[in-house]
Amino acid sequence: MPAEKHPAYKEEFERLDYTLGYVNKSLNNILFEKEKLDEEVSKNFRHFDSSSSDSYIGLMIGTMFQGSMELRLRKLKDAVSKPYFARIDFREENKQGNEKIYIGKLSLMREEDQELIIVDWRAPVANLYYEERLGECSYVCPDGRIGGDLSLKRQFSINEGKLKDIFDIDITTNDEFLQSYLGASADNRLKDIVTTIQAEQNRIIRADMWTPLIVQGAAGSGKTTIALHRIAYLIYTYERTFKPENFMIIAPSKFFLNYISDVLPELGVEKVKQTTFEEFAMELIGRKFKFRDEYEKLTMFVNHRISDEEARRNELVRGASELKASMLFKKAIDRYIETIEKDFIPKEDFKVGPIVLFKYSEINDLFTREYRNLPMTRRVNEIKKHLTNRLKARKGSIIEKLQYNCDRRVVLLKDSMEDNDERRSLIIEAIDNKDDTIRIIEGQSKVAVREYIKRISKLDPYQYYVDFITKEENFDVIMEGMVDREQIEFTRKYSKEILKSSFIEIEDLAPIIYIKYCIYGMDEKIPVKHVVIDEAQDFSAFQLYVLKKIIKDSSFTILGDLCQGIHSYRGTKNWKDIMENAFEDSRIQYLTLEQSYRTTVEIMDAANKVIDKLHDENLVTAKPVIRHGEEVKVLVKNSLKEIAEDIDKKIKALVKENIKSVAVICKTMEECQEIYSYLKKAKYSPYIITGKEKEYKSGIVVLPSYLAKGLEFDAVMIANANGEEYQENELDIKLLYVSMTRPLHRLYIYSEGEPSMLLEGI
Repeated sequence: MPAEKHPAYKEEFERLDYTLGYVNKSLNNILFEKEKLDEEVSKNFRHFDSSSSDSYIGLMIGTMFQGSMELRLRKLKDAVSKPYFARIDFREENKQGNEKIYIGKLSLMREEDQELIIVDWRAPVANLYYEERLGECSYVCPDGRIGGDLSLKRQFSINEGKLKDIFDIDITTNDEFLQSYLGASADNRLKDIVTTIQAEQNRIIRADMWTPLIVQGAAGSGKTTIALHRIAYLIYTYERTFKPENFMIIAPSKFFLNYISDVLPELGVEKVKQTTFEEFAMELIGRKFKFRDEYEKLTMFVNHRISDEEARRNELVRGASELKASMLFKKAIDRYIETIEKDFIPKEDFKVGPIVLFKYSEINDLFTREYRNLPMTRRVNEIKKHLTNRLKARKGSIIEKLQYNCDRRVVLLKDSMEDNDERRSLIIEAIDNKDDTIRIIEGQSKVAVREYIKRISKLDPYQYYVDFITKEENFDVIMEGMVDREQIEFTRKYSKEILKSSFIEIEDLAPIIYIKYCIYGMDEKIPVKHVVIDEAQDFSAFQLYVLKKIIKDSSFTILGDLCQGIHSYRGTKNWKDIMENAFEDSRIQYLTLEQSYRTTVEIMDAANKVIDKLHDENLVTAKPVIRHGEEVKVLVKNSLKEIAEDIDKKIKALVKENIKSVAVICKTMEECQEIYSYLKKAKYSPYIITGKEKEYKSGIVVLPSYLAKGLEFDAVMIANANGEEYQENELDIKLLYVSMTRPLHRLYIYSEGEPSMLLEGI
């Protein structure tokens, strides 16, 4: 209700006024401290002595304090506008009186008596707000479970330091408060979820860090924001154990990373590693690659204006992608690595001069049996130690034996022959032979181990992959019986053609990393302890298996939506495959988020009618919150020009309503270009999203369906959903579903001629 009408308005007004006063006081104090620190660091830079360790340490400490002070400063500046968003009154059992706890995005303590003015939303006690109802309750903290009584849960709407609304609630979020949040524009929602986290979202955010977690989240369920808040929560909870650099988020694209780039700093988190699978893979492999445009392949799959021959080729291309992304392919690479292993060690004895120190059979036994659990090159390092140690141990005795044999020969000559020129000549020859052999042994022993190891021929991981996939005698023989003969031959020729053009596909990365892992191991320990993967439905079991193998002693949070698996030909079609093949961990936890907070009931019901046409029991459909809006409109026009003209009129009307975020979603980039050609001169300045942008700009955008995933807009117009463009197949259904679940408030679906059968009943 409006704040002034709430019976506790005076109390809450005074509390807000007091809190803001203390926030401003803290802000001024830290500004003063920062000014002094900046001056000191600047002075240390000017007088830096590279030969003095004290000078270096002082500079490092000062710079580190600067960073933490900057972060604190930003939090306090944000708190000037909105210091907290909730209050709970909690009486701990066996204690007198209620404790009034105000919850915000930062922790603020009164210096004079260490009294908490604001509690960070990530603190254990804040869990009472997110998950408990009024009455008897408890929360878990480092000291154990704390029980008590919760007598008040209150939410505030505070903006620019003004108290706008007060809501007393029992469950997590009052409907009126939630409706107000959901009715906001797309530009603000991503950052403000902390105020409206629901119980099922909170359980994911606060789940045990060391239990692998898979989250199937419906469109609009808040997967991405939950992923980011989970990282913020874990960093807060484990701040004494880990650094922000020990956490990593893997997102589907650089464009998407830019889209979410402001959220972690808003939550007070910096230095988290944010990357894509492609970028991280190249770091691991130690080599840059040029990638075949994945959207080019997707466009090829959705193009229905093709001959039967082209359609058959597309099926084989899809089959090649599915094969290379599968755990079956991992099995094939295991077989290939076995063939490398057989010929890795030179089939010759280790000798110094004529003397055998190690037989080939002994060395090979060490390689294939004794050190089998190590990567191959590390096995070689262990063998090198054996060769070196035996050479050191045997060298002295070999020389002694040569000396003994020589002395014995001389004695025999003296005993068996009279002293004459022939005997003297034979004695000299025996001594010379001994000396020559010793010189050879002395010389060869310095290089023998190195020379033997040099004969072990090694390729880099990419070259091994090329060798495997392009040679008929490797690929076809190893793959025999795994898939049909036509698919094997096509996959080899298709992949060979791509590799010859100096490109690779995303599906090639997991196999290359795996080859490096098996043959070389990883160069250094990866300092990541927790990995969050967003849009994980586009990851294959093979990719996730490789990540789990190489990032040892780490945990994973995997979030995705199978309904939006538009790259299912190289991704996953069910989470069971990931659980059984990628992790092999009985502790893995599977949770679902079915509630959708993005769209209206009308939009979500229409989208569900489309996705239901897949009849796939693995798909979890979204359940919208009770927020109604306009009906979804299906508008039939005669041409794309007519469609563009009507879109233009509607955008102008929306702009007049102060709606700023509008997307025109076309099926392909080609269609985007055509629609954009009609709209580009409009005053609202539309632009095309190609996926190659380094920066996400909100506003009026035209984009293809496959780039819309993960984004949200106030209003969406689907440019052409006719029967030719969207047919009854998995990819078309998912692309249409993705497009339909992007808007917060309004959805218009256009069709050039007869609408798609997928829209029946809408």
